[in-house]
Amino acid sequence: MAGLLTRILPKRFRKEGIAIPVVRLQGAIMTGGGQFRPTLNLANTAPVLERAFAKKDAPVVAISINSPGGSPVQSRLIYQRIRALAEEKNKRVLMFVEDVAASGGYMIALAGDEIFVDPTSIVGSIGVVSGGFGFPELLQKIGVERRVYTAGENKVILDPFQPEKESDIEYLKSLQLDIHKVFIDMVKSRRGERLADDETIFSGLFWTGQRGVELGLVDGIGEIRDVLKRRFGPKTRLELVGSARGLLGRRLPGIASLSNTNIGAEIASGAAAGLASTLEERALWSRYGL
Repeated sequence: MAGLLTRILPKRFRKEGIAIPVVRLQGAIMTGGGQFRPTLNLANTAPVLERAFAKKDAPVVAISINSPGGSPVQSRLIYQRIRALAEEKNKRVLMFVEDVAASGGYMIALAGDEIFVDPTSIVGSIGVVSGGFGFPELLQKIGVERRVYTAGENKVILDPFQPEKESDIEYLKSLQLDIHKVFIDMVKSRRGERLADDETIFSGLFWTGQRGVELGLVDGIGEIRDVLKRRFGPKTRLELVGSARGLLGRRLPGIASLSNTNIGAEIASGAAAGLASTLEERALWSRYGL
């Protein structure tokens, strides 16, 4: 309907220039989250992506990504949804990295037909990490007896309250290698011959945006507004596609537009959802100095 009205209106009443839908994805990639602690997952990104790709007159969809990573499953699901919509709607995807697109964040960035960065952005970290804490001696010191009853000899594998076992570590490592291979295959499939012949690319290291260009992980240096106006003309308009609103007009949890907030405020707001997940999220950002 909007396209029809544009064609029948006198030229002097029409908006000039192409409108490019922009989706901004920011946050750690994990299930859960809320209004005060937004995270990225398929459930909260899918509706926004659908609206962006539904804009028929737009030749491309621009996606701004700012994520230190998180769940490999949710990262891949978001990646797959972007690629499915791009093929279904026959649109190219231009991806723009802000502070960081590392690990799962870079996996999502791979959905772009072209990836642009700031010279000081952080990209890469193509690897898999698992972490935790062990407390076997703590229980003994405070006089607590651990009682676990299972059916299945491996049901309590990697229990943090039991001594670490070499067989458990080996099994976890096999899982990590499987996930790492999927990630590597995705990078090779999407980046192809653009990748440099450098053995460190898949080592888990991360680099600045400038070095990322040299390694072929990304395509160029560029800020979203400048790139789009150079490509589609100076009158190009950027239209931010936000998350849906609830009955009271408030944005529903999901797509974030946060600046770096105070860690104390983040921990307080995330208390209901669990202090551990809030600290995990902060740890992801802190790894890249953010």
